Amino acid sequence: MKSKRVNSGRAYAGHRQQSLFPPGDELQDTPSDLSQDCQVVAVGKRRDGAMRYWCPRHKADATAKYGVPATLCRASHIPPISAADTLALRIEEHAGGIALWGAVPPVYDTTKLPMDRGIHVHARARPGAEKEIDGTFRAVRILGSRLPEGDVSVSEIDAIYYMATSIFGYEMKYIRCPYCGEAHLDRDWFGVHPHRRHLCAGCGRHFPDDDTAIGNPICGVGHACGVTTHHARLSQGRLDIRQVDFPAGIQVWGSNPAFIWTSETSEAEGIHVHAYHEDCDRPELDETYAEVTIDRVSLDPIIVRILMAQAVMPSLKNRVLPIDCPSCGRAQFSVGDLAFTPVSTHTCTGCGRRFQAPGRLRKTIANPLPAILARLSETAPRQPQEHDLDLIPEMP
Repeated sequence: MKSKRVNSGRAYAGHRQQSLFPPGDELQDTPSDLSQDCQVVAVGKRRDGAMRYWCPRHKADATAKYGVPATLCRASHIPPISAADTLALRIEEHAGGIALWGAVPPVYDTTKLPMDRGIHVHARARPGAEKEIDGTFRAVRILGSRLPEGDVSVSEIDAIYYMATSIFGYEMKYIRCPYCGEAHLDRDWFGVHPHRRHLCAGCGRHFPDDDTAIGNPICGVGHACGVTTHHARLSQGRLDIRQVDFPAGIQVWGSNPAFIWTSETSEAEGIHVHAYHEDCDRPELDETYAEVTIDRVSLDPIIVRILMAQAVMPSLKNRVLPIDCPSCGRAQFSVGDLAFTPVSTHTCTGCGRRFQAPGRLRKTIANPLPAILARLSETAPRQPQEHDLDLIPEMP
């Protein structure tokens, strides 16, 4: 959700999850020697009869054109999560509460800070105390006496897609591959379309589930930690600022639900804002507000939240656009399934006219926020950053 300094918390080296996310049985196929980095194995045939290949080391498809093994799999460019990227978080040491969110880039960012990505963590030693941990990590290892095997782990990609799926209104469940035991994550398109047949990232095999559902390993983490479902409260705060008063920049996110929340206080819902007087890690403003106005431009919390989730999904790249009705001029906002389903024909919510959006792409999604943020950039002290998570597209 947001990224700041870390006051405490040690990274843990060399841990491998044993219970909640077991490594499973080793594949029987013999790895090829096509790449020093990738472990390419045959995992079955495609619908056209050609062989399909997988890289269990990077957990990605390794099938090249014409059904031959690729030299490198689709995920070979992603750096592995190191010990320095991992936070060891002990529940009993933070009686004041811990909270974990999927961290993604802000929808508007005029700072010079690096891109936010991973798992954002808050932790307090006692209720009402200052945050001992306030930072973003690629992975978090949660330790505690209440856990079945003493600890569970969460990766950045699980947290990021948990955020997107939650914002689009879908529930998730813990699904495990029956072949290798890998906890299953549905990404991108699959993270917003419940289904029964899944493709395991661990071994590359397809497997059925009893339910039509969306899988995310985080669902098992909450259960293992004994954390009950919490409900966010709408923030009562209101913010009206000028960008010129914060020359080091402003960052804007839509709030998203924490997947772990142990505090006795309620989580705030709205628009989260960081505002800086100077180029540093600590902002002067760091709050969630129900209403936000910047340079007399008002931001809608729902539209901000939806655009943040849309920006996570690689299958929607360049398809979310500000679209106005050519008849009445009303700005359009795609809601429900249309918020993640590009279409060639839009229906105006004002006059009812059906029309096609101009542009190179035939199928698009309407969100007015990019045009609103472009207006904000005209009065910004510096031009906004453009962030790209560079996630791998996953579509049927």
